[in-house]
Amino acid sequence: MRKGASLDPDAEQRLSILLLRIYISSKSFSRSDMNEQDDLDPYSRGLLEALMRDSRQTVQQLADAVGLSPSPCWKRIKAMEASGVIRGYTAIVDPEKIGLGLRVVVEANLSPHSEDRVQAFEQAMTMLPEIVQCHSTTGESDYVMTVLVADIKHFDRFLHDTLLRLPGITHVRSRIVLRELKAETRLPLPARPATAARLRR
Repeated sequence: MRKGASLDPDAEQRLSILLLRIYISSKSFSRSDMNEQDDLDPYSRGLLEALMRDSRQTVQQLADAVGLSPSPCWKRIKAMEASGVIRGYTAIVDPEKIGLGLRVVVEANLSPHSEDRVQAFEQAMTMLPEIVQCHSTTGESDYVMTVLVADIKHFDRFLHDTLLRLPGITHVRSRIVLRELKAETRLPLPARPATAARLRR
């Protein structure tokens, strides 16, 4: 941007909302959040790795995998569940085998960028089962979402009968996924600082 140039009102509003969200997020990241990460010692990290590979393992199997007895193993798992580190357990289903053969990446823009309009749109995203992922992003698009449907005919119907009718939608760009190269559900656990590594049984 050239020195002295000004943003148009809509861009200023978008920037204000983005800065507000960044501020709120920074405030919500408390010291307790840091402590939760620090408490993930090698045993807890090993349990997370094992659970992400196969959450159907018994406590005994998990204990054997990380070198703990079953009782402290169980306590660690329950503690991670209570703290929100483990958010839940689920089955990974092949979309094509249940008739969801088309995956579409959709970018959307909103206008105006009022807080009420943003909240209404984001609430609608949580209510639409066809949208399996939705992210608020920087750049040209306000939101990037992943849509799963049976075929192009179903997507066309979803686009015109549902998505484009949401209040505030101004621009939608769709990209059909030809092949899925990677869909990893296991998270890359950050390396723990060596100075903070302690083994706790």
